[in-house]
Amino acid sequence: MASEQKLSYKSSLNNAQLDVYLTGDLTLYTTSRLQKYIFSKLQNISELNIDLDGVTSIDTAGAIYINCLKSTLLDKNISISLTCKDEKILKTLNDIKSVVVNKKIPQQQKASFLENLGEDVYLRYKKFLEFLTFFGQIVYGFFYTFKHIATLRYKEILFEINENAIKAFAIVGVTSFLVGVVTAYQSAYQLKIYGANIFIVDMLGISMFRELSPLLTAIVIAGRSGSAFTAQIGAMKITEELDAMRTMGFDPIAFLVLPRIIALMIMMPLLIFLSDVTSIFGGMIVAKLDLGISVSLFLDRFNEVIAAKHFFVGISKGPFFAFLIASIGVFRGMLVKDDTQSIGFNTTKSVVESIFAVIVCDAVFSIIYTNLGI
Repeated sequence: MASEQKLSYKSSLNNAQLDVYLTGDLTLYTTSRLQKYIFSKLQNISELNIDLDGVTSIDTAGAIYINCLKSTLLDKNISISLTCKDEKILKTLNDIKSVVVNKKIPQQQKASFLENLGEDVYLRYKKFLEFLTFFGQIVYGFFYTFKHIATLRYKEILFEINENAIKAFAIVGVTSFLVGVVTAYQSAYQLKIYGANIFIVDMLGISMFRELSPLLTAIVIAGRSGSAFTAQIGAMKITEELDAMRTMGFDPIAFLVLPRIIALMIMMPLLIFLSDVTSIFGGMIVAKLDLGISVSLFLDRFNEVIAAKHFFVGISKGPFFAFLIASIGVFRGMLVKDDTQSIGFNTTKSVVESIFAVIVCDAVFSIIYTNLGI
């Protein structure tokens, strides 16, 4: 067996001559380590002698290696000699020598920057095409489900709403509250310099409603629910549950993907609303304590200057953010291979890609709403 074959070696250096003594089996399974050992000893060497008297067996791979080593070292101006008394080993070497003529040990070359760049671009292009295919399957699943409404899996959707939205209320609320406090506190310092304390209401309301609350909520959900989707689907793929579903005639898109996407699209606007309320509440506390703006004055100013359109601009982004987060999370779960390390890799990728996609989508919405004058 390959696991039972061993090759040991030692060497001695006399001036510019290196003597290598081999003991054991010189075969396909032992030549790679020997190659690394010999090449690590070739500095300032002009002559190499390999002693094969301790070799008990040799196969064609070992003989090919020895013959190729001769050609390789001749190019480096290093002479090589062999010491061997075993007639069988010598016969094997001579038989291979008649076949292998001027062959050299292939040297692994480091890929250039352009090669690495091209390979990376090509792999990303392939992943993008796979995502477009997956996106098409999701769109088809949406149209089919709403055309045949009886196939909609209500229980699974309600379950996902509870797991990935209702249970996220606490983290979204606390995070938004703290961001509202920090934003108001940092702004208050600058506003006090110019005596424009009351304008903290304008700044806090518009920035939170239009941009910060939707983005903050999406980032929290991407880290919490998007990663969970990847881990869940990835674990099901490793345990072959997805293959079992397809064997039984069940479509994983309809049974696993759509309920998660629909649930998150339904609940994301509500989560953004929660973020709006808690962040404004945090800012109101800072305005009261640091700027001396009473709650009634804060609310009066808020009602006067913050138009409803700002609230609806932020809320309208919710379903789109949810769709991106859920679809990327599930897609990354589908890419998991048959090892646990792949789950960790794709979970990290899903969070990073979801946040990036959300930011790009938010930028597109900002351009559209600005050009429309909203």
